[in-house]
Amino acid sequence: MRLLTGLSLCALVATATPIPLAAQTLPPLIERARLFGNPSKVQARLSPDGKWISWIAPRDGVLNIWVSPFGDPTNARSLTAEMARPIRSYFWAPDSSQILFVNDKGGDENFLLYSVDPVSGGQRALTPFEKTRVEIVATSDHVPGRILVGLNNRDPRWHDVYSLDLRTGKLSLVLQNNGYAGFIADESLALRIASKEREDGGTDYFHVTGTKVDPCPYVSVGLDDGLTTGPAGFTTDGKTLYWTDSRNRDTAALFAQDVTTGKMTLIASDPRADIGGVMADPETGSIQAYSIDYLKDEWTAIDPTIGADLDWLRVQLKGEPIVTSRTRADDRWIVAVDPVVAPSASYLFDRKARTLTRLFVSRPELEGAPLAAMHPEEIRSRDGLTLVSYLTLPKEADVDGNGKADHPVPMVLLVHGGPWARDDYGYDGEHQWLANRGYAVLSVNYRGSTGFGKRFTSAGNLQWGTRMQDDLLDAVDWAVGQGVTTREKVAIMGGSYGGYATLAGLAFTPTAFTCGVDIVGPSNLQTLLKTIPPYWEAGRQQFYKRMGDPTTEAGRKLLVERSPLNSADKIVRPLLIGQGANDPRVNKAESDQIVTAMAAKNIPVTYVLFPDEGHGFARPENNIAFNGIAENFLETCLGGRAEPIGDTLKASTAQVPHGADFAAGLSKALSAR
Repeated sequence: MRLLTGLSLCALVATATPIPLAAQTLPPLIERARLFGNPSKVQARLSPDGKWISWIAPRDGVLNIWVSPFGDPTNARSLTAEMARPIRSYFWAPDSSQILFVNDKGGDENFLLYSVDPVSGGQRALTPFEKTRVEIVATSDHVPGRILVGLNNRDPRWHDVYSLDLRTGKLSLVLQNNGYAGFIADESLALRIASKEREDGGTDYFHVTGTKVDPCPYVSVGLDDGLTTGPAGFTTDGKTLYWTDSRNRDTAALFAQDVTTGKMTLIASDPRADIGGVMADPETGSIQAYSIDYLKDEWTAIDPTIGADLDWLRVQLKGEPIVTSRTRADDRWIVAVDPVVAPSASYLFDRKARTLTRLFVSRPELEGAPLAAMHPEEIRSRDGLTLVSYLTLPKEADVDGNGKADHPVPMVLLVHGGPWARDDYGYDGEHQWLANRGYAVLSVNYRGSTGFGKRFTSAGNLQWGTRMQDDLLDAVDWAVGQGVTTREKVAIMGGSYGGYATLAGLAFTPTAFTCGVDIVGPSNLQTLLKTIPPYWEAGRQQFYKRMGDPTTEAGRKLLVERSPLNSADKIVRPLLIGQGANDPRVNKAESDQIVTAMAAKNIPVTYVLFPDEGHGFARPENNIAFNGIAENFLETCLGGRAEPIGDTLKASTAQVPHGADFAAGLSKALSAR
């Protein structure tokens, strides 16, 4: 039940009028390219032997891998020469002889594995197959010459496990997979555990001996624990198996299991949130520290030496250190810090000498920019759940920076995807962009989000478009009640599930939002479930149990009711849609369908399509172009500020199949290409 004080506050401010932006002292406009263009450098890594430092940085406008000798970071060179798709992640081979990375084509998510030699720069395709998605099953510092990979080129639904010789590139079959969701190997790269989805949406775990999987599970986990319970890896000697485990409790705790006796020993837990990340000794594999991410991510050390290092770093960095890389000898770390109101920076930490050397700032072009603070909030839902949320206010609406609005401003409700994911505290380019344009920005961890225990996640089961949507509406009520915004000046925006929530908000509650921006959001839950990628087969029952089961009459009815497409004729507020043509998760047809339905009823909608993108926009040229369209669209419906679209479409592949005239400045920008 909603608190009476909240209702009375809503009544007090419901008729307040946002102060016109022109009447305020406004910070300078931050150009889109500074926020969404390529970062200067990111993802610093030390090679395991400590001889190299690597990172991702642009080469000819595309993110590639760079490397330098450890003692001479100014002597850097690019190792890769990708010309279209940016490289977004990579890792070192255990023996430091190669850097490995995955990439796809045009966003199709058929990721292949490549290696590059840090000395010669020679590059190889290690999985040169068509229509194949590689998965990294296991790597080990104690088996330097090979890794385990999963390949679905035999059956697109299942990943067979192969041993990959990193020197020769030879692939040797370890286990043919006929129905297992995944595998856990020990530090000798021997498969030890296989997992398989249950009919109830839970998971069974099986012992693996050699290449044979035991027929009977030794651990069974039901649906409620399915996203919060599972093995987390072995110690190097193979005698201890770590688990995150929510069985017989709510939040996922960290346990150590004696492999011989099966005894489980509790290491850490927190009633507020699940165990998040862990730090493990590079040599022994023993866990040394763990994190809990409730309002903010906080690390607690088990090993006192690690604890002393983290405490020292907190003082030096004036923030929570993020350890991103460690040498095999564990004498040097790379640590990052996220000030939120400044771009993140990466440092080299010498543990023995206790020295800290700054390597780089990710986006130096944002140093000194008027970035806004993010404030964690606990919002109460109408039925008593706590919704951990994050509010960013325009600097002109929170002059003293206390997180309380000085006066109401237009607001964008920014909804995360998943939905089995979460929003976190930290620098967020979208929050900064929208706040700089004059909007309050609110991100809500609605029921179904992960990280806050199994009861909170399971509260979202079968609640797409209903109670999950109610949480978002309750958050808007809270913002109105707090004087952050007014009810008639709220937009909803998001990608993937956030795009679905946008469509649901406009279709099911037609006047609750002023306008909406949907990015790769599903409009029809029935067709969504029919077209999920084949490699998601292992999670199909979980989709059915948490969304609606299309194999039953009741499930089909629910999916029809919760599909915004079937209420598209009720939409009365402006809508902007962005879609990648190659999206394997949310098929292009999801956007096509609702645009066609709205156009048939002469309901205005603008549709932007990118032929070289998938589930989201990886190429910065496309991201900048879409955000340029979006901020001019938002300016029209909310009254904030906007940088003109200008010529940003020229560098992008954006197509507008429908509704260019409904978005401010879009037709002009298209004609100028």
